[in-house]
Amino acid sequence: MNVTVQIPDDLADALNATGAELSRRALEGLAIEEYKAGRLSRPQLRRLLGFETREELDGFLKSHDVLTEISLEELDRQMHDLHTLGL
Repeated sequence: MNVTVQIPDDLADALNATGAELSRRALEGLAIEEYKAGRLSRPQLRRLLGFETREELDGFLKSHDVLTEISLEELDRQMHDLHTLGL
């Protein structure tokens, strides 16, 4: 699905002045807000933004000051992974 957003030309020019692609920033802004509101899960957010790994998603969320809660199952999995690595 494609979504079109109407932005006055002068504002679009100002928003484009940062050099970052405006359509990507709009997608990221929408995705972050929907994730924070609980309407997107982490796997859905990762898919929407096109990230290959959880680490990419974690870095993205951290760079946008979005704190995430971790489930006990995820904590157990991470602890198991660390144990497997000998840590």
